[in-house]
Amino acid sequence: MTETPDWRARRWAATHQRIYDTALELFQQHGFEAVNVGQIARAAEVSVPTFYAHYPSKEHVVMQVPTVGFFTPLFAELPAELSVGARFRQAVSVWLSQWSPEFRQDVLTRWRIIATTPVLRTRAAEFERTTGQVVAGSMPVEPGSQARAADAIKVNAYMSAYTAALLAWGDSDGERKLEELMDEAFDELERP
Repeated sequence: MTETPDWRARRWAATHQRIYDTALELFQQHGFEAVNVGQIARAAEVSVPTFYAHYPSKEHVVMQVPTVGFFTPLFAELPAELSVGARFRQAVSVWLSQWSPEFRQDVLTRWRIIATTPVLRTRAAEFERTTGQVVAGSMPVEPGSQARAADAIKVNAYMSAYTAALLAWGDSDGERKLEELMDEAFDELERP
């Protein structure tokens, strides 16, 4: 019997999800720093090389950097003449409105883990800068003009506020509404 590419893709996705689910469960039970890749692999019934084929590190299980393709549709409908801050805020608002209750719970679980793990709180800043570069590259500019370095700086400032809101959400165990925390963080950034 010959494997079709679709079957392989489904098997890869199922393994990816099993590793993810297993890792999150172990992190919640034992704490992020107490769990190693070998333990995750054993519990997920995969080899350590298979784990690394799916995730570059255990940090990447809870902190994921989206691709340009993820952000492009969020910014495509927003006028390029809007300020970077206005486009960023609107894109975040649209994105949060698309979250299903299950996805929202999944994101909260990850940010609870990040918020309660000092090394991950620190690493979040690194992921934030990387994501900021991806976001800046996704923002369309007015026809005939090029992206400005100042725009990338502004995007990184908004990414910092975005991360602060997610950490506050995780710290509050989801008791505070994420959208309100985002508005507070962005308002604080824009305060004169």
